[in-house]
Amino acid sequence: MYKSLYPAIEPFSHEWINTEDGHEVYIEQAGNPQGVPVIFLHGGPGSSCKDHHRCFFNPDKYHVILMDQRGAGRSRPSGHLKHNTTKHLVLDMETIREKLGIEKWLLFGGSWGATLALLYAEKHRSRVLGLVLRGTFLARQTDADWFFKEGASRLFPEAWLRFTQHVTTNERKNLLASYHRRLLIDDAEVQQETTREWDAWGGAVVLGDEFDAAELESEVSEKAIAQARIETHYAVNRYFIEENQIINNAVRLTDIPCTIIHGRCDFMCPIESSFTLSGELPDSTFINLPNATHLAHGDEMIDALVNATDSMLP
Repeated sequence: MYKSLYPAIEPFSHEWINTEDGHEVYIEQAGNPQGVPVIFLHGGPGSSCKDHHRCFFNPDKYHVILMDQRGAGRSRPSGHLKHNTTKHLVLDMETIREKLGIEKWLLFGGSWGATLALLYAEKHRSRVLGLVLRGTFLARQTDADWFFKEGASRLFPEAWLRFTQHVTTNERKNLLASYHRRLLIDDAEVQQETTREWDAWGGAVVLGDEFDAAELESEVSEKAIAQARIETHYAVNRYFIEENQIINNAVRLTDIPCTIIHGRCDFMCPIESSFTLSGELPDSTFINLPNATHLAHGDEMIDALVNATDSMLP
């Protein structure tokens, strides 16, 4: 029998932390203030935390912290790119830990959230109780090329054709840079059209045949534009890390409890990334879910994630 999410809970606290360099980072706390601290790290970059993200954790035993990363979700200003790098996000995490008086915490992240969890752990390993990672994204050039060049394009040729035809022949020489440039143009119509096509491609890769691009034909929200802007900002800058940085430094994590969960049907972040990471962490638990996709949805994935957080409790 599959485990399900814990019942919905409301935060007992929420606030914005002023970074003093132009950002206000939103954080909220839920569950047991005296429980095991855990921070939920959302994907994207540029996505946001959702109410149900609190429910992966036993509310009686976990002190749950949710953070909307710089420029994302409820953090302010929305879509702001200045002083918005991976280094800044890791610094924000450490600022939050210190502000809340937490000695050590569990890191829980999926996709880009897993990237951020690994980078934080490699820098601040003495502050980490353990890692629960889903759909690992290692932010290597090969990972970016899978989405922007050769890879997913061969699995979803119809969606790829639409994605590439949105820009000119010359712009197709560097699709990523072209999309990023269009998202920064001071033209609301161009930004909306570009975001719609960006989301259509991402939706096709994540959801496959379940995705209907026609649902994106309505007016695009400012939040969606902000997310696309942040996603392309990080991607064009190679996620502000050195090539293969996570794997090269994985030895620092060998004695930290780590559960790595990946869906075999994840076409956004292929399972090879988690398999490779698990090989560098021989004491980690690697769970391959044969029917799961990139999303933290579905009985199989939810069961694995809730089991993982339960097993991290003392």
